[in-house]
Amino acid sequence: MILVTGVAGFIGYHTAVRLLMDGYTVIGLDNMNDYYDVNLKRDRLESLKTRDNFIYYEADLHCRKKINDIFQNHNISKVINLAAQAGVRYSLQNPHTYIESNIVGYVNILEACRHHRIQHLIYASSSSVYGLNRKMPFAVTDNVDHPISLYAATKKANELMAHTYSHLYGIPTTGLRFFTVYGPWGRPDMAYFSFTKAILTGKPIQIFNHGNMRRDFTYIDDIVEGIIRLIPRLPKFNETGDCLDPDAGTSYAPYKVYNIGNNRPVRLLEFISILEEKLGVEAKKEFLPMQPGDVEETFADISELMNDVGFKPTTSLEEGLAKFVEWYRDYYKV
Repeated sequence: MILVTGVAGFIGYHTAVRLLMDGYTVIGLDNMNDYYDVNLKRDRLESLKTRDNFIYYEADLHCRKKINDIFQNHNISKVINLAAQAGVRYSLQNPHTYIESNIVGYVNILEACRHHRIQHLIYASSSSVYGLNRKMPFAVTDNVDHPISLYAATKKANELMAHTYSHLYGIPTTGLRFFTVYGPWGRPDMAYFSFTKAILTGKPIQIFNHGNMRRDFTYIDDIVEGIIRLIPRLPKFNETGDCLDPDAGTSYAPYKVYNIGNNRPVRLLEFISILEEKLGVEAKKEFLPMQPGDVEETFADISELMNDVGFKPTTSLEEGLAKFVEWYRDYYKV
């Protein structure tokens, strides 16, 4: 039995679908907040509720009693924690939301894992932790002490908190630094989603940093495949670890962090060109300066994930955007 938090969210939904198809019993948890269209979350959830091996709870992570009750009432063996307040720019206006969800809520999950002897905690981190780093590609062995948004800082904090619990209580924890995930049922606040809506309604799209951005766009099915492969791979105590010269991505504790991305950064203008092709419409473009909290480039070194579980993304940007556009037109009837 696996607990998936943030189950009505983009990655949580797709992860739950795959787990259910693979025969797992899934306990799903979500607070259904209105950060973006709740109707989209409800529709994701309704499709999950058609499965007999799916059990759902609506709750906030920062409600400690509710979280404890869920763990108490079910024989949960593993946890995939994908619930979080997302969004870099939103964190500039609503910092307390990030502390409540990503810090207070996260420690409630850690405490529940501790007291109920969970076999493996997999949790969402983010490529945002690399902050001001300039060495490319980003590697899990790199220092990540210079975040440039509160969102990124909370994700770095999650990794530190996980390490603490792995060390103190022997809980195997695996953190996943996601790189610009896209695909059907995606998040409306993400650029590819808002671009699509604007292009189809004849409105200009806002292109920050005058288009001088590169992102490691990663299709949702590839992300889910990586998660599934990691479920049985428990981090182990690394007795050969050097505490005097530690590896930032692993530890003497049963703790591990991976990048999970496409390993192929694409220029934003190239991305837009492919999206225009799939939509059959040319975008009206408004070029703007860089936004606070943004970075110019992301590029994932996924060698450790490839070596450990054979992860290799297989979906091209052309194929992935075609699938997204097909879903978007069907879902929104355009």
